[in-house]
Amino acid sequence: MKKVFIDGSAGTTGLRIYERLEGRSDITLIKLPEEKRKDINARKEAINSADIVFLCLPDDAARESVSLIENENTVVLDTSTAHRTNSDWTYGFPELNENIENQLKKTKRIAVPGCHASGFIALVYPLVETGILPKDALLTCTSVTGYSGGGKKMIAEYEAQDRNALLSSPRQYGLTQQHKHLKEMKAISGIDFCPAFSPIVADFYSGMCVTIPLFTSQLNEGKTIEDIKEVFKNKYTGPIVSFKEKADEEGFLSATALSTLDSMEIAVFGNEERILLTARYDNLGKGASGAAVQCMNICMGADSTMGLNI
Repeated sequence: MKKVFIDGSAGTTGLRIYERLEGRSDITLIKLPEEKRKDINARKEAINSADIVFLCLPDDAARESVSLIENENTVVLDTSTAHRTNSDWTYGFPELNENIENQLKKTKRIAVPGCHASGFIALVYPLVETGILPKDALLTCTSVTGYSGGGKKMIAEYEAQDRNALLSSPRQYGLTQQHKHLKEMKAISGIDFCPAFSPIVADFYSGMCVTIPLFTSQLNEGKTIEDIKEVFKNKYTGPIVSFKEKADEEGFLSATALSTLDSMEIAVFGNEERILLTARYDNLGKGASGAAVQCMNICMGADSTMGLNI
């Protein structure tokens, strides 16, 4: 039986991981009393006594936790952005290729993908990998997400009785084009340039829809929308990430369709001139906690879907 510690268990991601693990019989959760939750010595002891540690912390705090590790057998799954482009860490998206899945079975350092980045990379990586999309393509991306992605402070703002009226409408952010997921999106998908990225937070708790528009002229010569569909159909066969031929709801595409689930749905819309690539999932599921638990399952040698809601 594996001993598991969640460092940052009071945050949104940590709580969701805890929910997925608390009923399992193959692990024991190490818990700190509330007054010890931020005590560095108590955390250090818990980290080094655990077989598996989830870091659900801001970047600097995650780096600090890693520095506390003295047990060479401790497996760390970091949900922050601190290590996602670090070559010494395995990027936790096993559906991208068999090599990543094999690395997850033996590595001690796993970087859990970011929520927005997960959808972008799931859409772009296979097209670059197969030569459909050139590495120097100039891309744009829009991502609509529920407010839970902003953490406890944003959740409180949206759910306050006297909340600001502006919260009732979708709000675009990342306006300086310096969003923290951009480095990851570029590095993992294998493209030469960061996309022009428009993240939008809206008045619903959880769910996400990432969209990348393409002109056929952006594809390598001779490639078509049907080639894209074929790549996704072969790449994403489930059980967690799957391609769906007709994913819309009578011409609409809801960002909340997979809310509360840990799966991801890939789809392609458009025509021979203009194409829309879409990825739908829960920003707290495959976009965060669900992805972290999936990676833990693989490194434990368990079924990848254990404890997940798909």
